[in-house]
Amino acid sequence: MVADAFVVPVRDVRAGTLFGEGQIARIATECEQEQAELVIVDGALTAIQQRNLEEKLGRKVIDRTGLILEIFGERAATAEGRLQVELAHLDYQQSRLVRSWTHLERQRGGFGFLGGPGETQIEADRRMIRARMGKLRRELDQVRKTRELHRQRRGRAPWPVIALVGYTNAGKSTLFNRMTGAGVMAEDLLFATLDPTMRAIELPGVEKAILSDTVGFISDLPTQLVAAFRATLEEVTAADVILHVRDIANPDSAMQKRQVLDVLATLGIIEGEGAEPTIPVIELWNKWDLLDPRRRQELEAIAQGDPDVLPISAETGYGVDALRALLGERLTRGARLHSITVPASDGARIAWLHRHGEVLADNEAGEGDGGPLRRIDVRLTDKEWGRFEALEPSG
Repeated sequence: MVADAFVVPVRDVRAGTLFGEGQIARIATECEQEQAELVIVDGALTAIQQRNLEEKLGRKVIDRTGLILEIFGERAATAEGRLQVELAHLDYQQSRLVRSWTHLERQRGGFGFLGGPGETQIEADRRMIRARMGKLRRELDQVRKTRELHRQRRGRAPWPVIALVGYTNAGKSTLFNRMTGAGVMAEDLLFATLDPTMRAIELPGVEKAILSDTVGFISDLPTQLVAAFRATLEEVTAADVILHVRDIANPDSAMQKRQVLDVLATLGIIEGEGAEPTIPVIELWNKWDLLDPRRRQELEAIAQGDPDVLPISAETGYGVDALRALLGERLTRGARLHSITVPASDGARIAWLHRHGEVLADNEAGEGDGGPLRRIDVRLTDKEWGRFEALEPSG
């Protein structure tokens, strides 16, 4: 529970404490009155500043990065998530090892009879952290390779991939559950989802598509976490369509959109706001049910003029059917008519065409060297046509 929150103007940054003496006294008084046990600074603290503030306030002090790492640590549910969080945590801790704690100044004895200066505890801790980080990076590299193999396997499969992205707490997991019937954790929490979750869905004209829920973005995400979660975010680059879920009822929705676009830019998907993306992006204005009628009317007029914007409410289901129809149209856009003659005994490829294309005609086409033939007129996208050509004949 948050006991109190207030803004502390910092005109001159104090190297040792960040805040001035008067400001520290005010914070200490507020802590006493509210009986607060933890002080969170929404900004970056050096190790020295953190230690000095803890001494002056007599309480535990953490900065923005430390808080985000704590939240990530609680949310990590899978082995990969825990690896990513631990790596980010160790990277953060490594920068804290600058004589912040007195026990790190002790020395271990050297070799031989006389000993010598030996190795300080801080050096030993740094060495242990570096060794552990090296091991974690190797394990995450293996995760990345495994994920890449999975992506390649999905690329050979005839199913398009749809990725949900958005600012944390925008409603991605709620929409994921609404569309898939899955029981993914979806609560009013920061970073409720850390690991990508995938489920199959049916869409108009598309027998099967894969919907992927990803980690939420946030402003000023610590560099340690951007690096650690790179493998997870790379799932987005393999998508056929990206659904950018926005909390349109949030006063900071425009700022949150810019943050999401910045992350997509780092992944090479877009070059910035207004630029043409390399992967189609549909913007979903979520939490439509929380808007007042006047604001809803204003935004509806804007959305109607943009084919890449769709108002929805993942909570109530408003607009979800329209979203399914839009996805089906986008994923089958560009489908061309192909007239294919195949042996009637080639049941596997005939069934594939019926499952993954829009079959307009399927008729007998006389006799071939191997027996009866069938002529099938079917609409397929270029991607599906390439997959069909790669299929081995059966029968």
